[in-house]
Amino acid sequence: MSLTRKQQEIFDFLLQNQEQFNHPPTLEELCTAMGLKSRGSLHSQIKALIDANLVEAPERKQRGIRLTEYAKAMAKPAEQSDLLPFVGFIAAGKPIEAIENIAYMAVPEQLKTGKSCYVLQVKGDSMLEEGIFDGDWVVIEQRSHARNGEIVVALVDKAEATLKFIEQYPHETLLIPANSTMQAMRYKPEQVEIQGVLVGQMRSYTHHH
Repeated sequence: MSLTRKQQEIFDFLLQNQEQFNHPPTLEELCTAMGLKSRGSLHSQIKALIDANLVEAPERKQRGIRLTEYAKAMAKPAEQSDLLPFVGFIAAGKPIEAIENIAYMAVPEQLKTGKSCYVLQVKGDSMLEEGIFDGDWVVIEQRSHARNGEIVVALVDKAEATLKFIEQYPHETLLIPANSTMQAMRYKPEQVEIQGVLVGQMRSYTHHH
């Protein structure tokens, strides 16, 4: 995520001071708290943070400036501040194109821990019986092998990525949806490349099912 220095400062301030405000701060309160002169410039920065899905657009009911669930999920305590890259959308339905391969960014060697993870947003309903809905964020641990029965990000024919249960046999690999209206997809083992395994998920409460 490319925020300007100013936006990053505001975002960091909101993260670090979530506790100090009894309710989400208004623009005025945020201005005062940050010692800023003009509300106008803050306004456009907040708008940029809203566009980046880090801040929720204030509604009439809730006027203050609040962080999105996504922002809070990214901002784990400082000692785990290795923010996970959010790398786009993945189909939990028909496979979608691996968007310009953005989803498979190589993570620089020095950032690879034993568990390098990334975040994807789910599109479609093929995993809904597993409680994974359209619009949810899933945390994927990057690895190229999985046990049968794990939920994986599978890249099919080096072109399309999808989130499914995997069952691997010597002669075929099955990608199985958690949706009884959909069929398992059958492939030759060499057609399916595992990109990672599901390790967590976050509900995006802005979606109504």
